[in-house]
Amino acid sequence: MAPSFQQTSKAVHSFPKDTPTRKDVAIFSDFDGTIFMQDSGHVLFDRYGCGPERREVLDHQIHTGERSFRDVSEEMWGSLNVPLEQSMKAAKEHLVIDPDFEEFHDFCIREGISFNVISAGIKPVLRSVLDAFLGRKNSQRIEIISNDAEISDDGSEWKVIWRHDNELGHDKSVSIKECRNQLRKHLPGSKSPLIIFVGDGVSDLPAAREADVLFARAGLRLEEYCEEHSIPYIPFDTFADIEREISRILNAEDLEPFKKPANRVVAAAENKSSARKQFFGTVDTRKARRTDKGHMSPLSARFSKGITTAF
Repeated sequence: MAPSFQQTSKAVHSFPKDTPTRKDVAIFSDFDGTIFMQDSGHVLFDRYGCGPERREVLDHQIHTGERSFRDVSEEMWGSLNVPLEQSMKAAKEHLVIDPDFEEFHDFCIREGISFNVISAGIKPVLRSVLDAFLGRKNSQRIEIISNDAEISDDGSEWKVIWRHDNELGHDKSVSIKECRNQLRKHLPGSKSPLIIFVGDGVSDLPAAREADVLFARAGLRLEEYCEEHSIPYIPFDTFADIEREISRILNAEDLEPFKKPANRVVAAAENKSSARKQFFGTVDTRKARRTDKGHMSPLSARFSKGITTAF
């Protein structure tokens, strides 16, 4: 008998009616290595799927270009043999959430800011993990932009439903562009929303390049890449750092100066072109937090081992 499959939800997220929403700013965050300090997929693959040795071989194939991210990911997810609900036991046992994420999410709710998870993982796992750590009510306030999946009831088959038909499976840059264009419809004239992105690895670069303001976890590869290529960014150890900097932005009279020149209205581009440089210039005053691999922040150093493939 063919296994029966759980239905995956494709519902569009919306805030509760009593919560005001801002259309002029939106936050997008990576999941693994950013909100959670470990890779949720790796936890499941090592425990219920291909195992750590095979996973490391597959990770190497991605890094060398021997196989595409989508091809390898399909093998990893397809190796799982566990019901979704049961897999969450390992997730709750092994995953550690950023210590200040819940307070940061409460901050977003209070400010009416849209907070979105953008991931190369699969929605059923991402949603279940958020439900387990935040509770279903708060979890449902977060939109998840990712691949989807069909998972048989007995857990014997995991089939990824890819968001995009390319080697990545999910091109995060395309998703952010789509969200930006949707928000533009709610703004006057030619205004564009302020896009904020939070990440940790080089795989976040396509999304990071679409952002007006970029936060990179201190001591990890995305920060190193930004340093090497002179990409403006703000380092963070926990989401408390991000909340502090976003509060500064929201307290400004005008959001236009914080945007990339291409995303500003003409007047802001002409009259306030130095404000963005001044804002990102504050990164230099916190160089002590930004370090090389041997001197990364205690929190990043504690959990950086094993984070290789960013889902």
